[in-house]
Amino acid sequence: MESVAVQKLSEIPHVGGLDDSPRGRVLRAAAHLFRSQGYERTTVRDMAQLVGILSGSLFHHFKTKEDILCAVMEEAITYNTARMQEAVDLGKTPKERLGGLIRAELEAVNGNTSDAMAVLIHEWESLSKENQQRLLGLREHYQSLWLGVMTDCRNQGLVPHDPFIWRLLIGGSISWTATWYRQGGEVSLDQLAAMVLDMALKG
Repeated sequence: MESVAVQKLSEIPHVGGLDDSPRGRVLRAAAHLFRSQGYERTTVRDMAQLVGILSGSLFHHFKTKEDILCAVMEEAITYNTARMQEAVDLGKTPKERLGGLIRAELEAVNGNTSDAMAVLIHEWESLSKENQQRLLGLREHYQSLWLGVMTDCRNQGLVPHDPFIWRLLIGGSISWTATWYRQGGEVSLDQLAAMVLDMALKG
């Protein structure tokens, strides 16, 4: 079977707003390979080949392979937290803010950052405890946005359940869409977001 690494980097979609420097292109390649063939099976040579550079050149940007994994996850968290914050800022009511968060997270999971988000979930145990703790600190703001909006919805009688537990259930539902949702299918991302919002509010 032909290695995933022989694909062209141009075939992997770039995300506006993310780093498109040589370092950023390494992260795009790494996210794609870590998701498609797993962190353990992906070599430095695979990543370098996909980017079109020598293996040793990767170490101008990162000290170790785990540093690359950590950077992929960090960029995904930082980028998507900014999108979540924007959704909250634009919403005029708790319901609008919740709808915005749902739409933003669906985009993160199924859009152009889908590789990095999948890696964040499935390769978490490949990180050292030290790196896990550092990234958990970054995720606190991401989760606090959700919990704050869920609490506001609960206070207005829109959400019938405990905000923390309900966030976990809704978040799990959104994450699972990565296994079956296909863009261009019968349901658009906007329609899917409306369905999830309806589910979140009715409980």
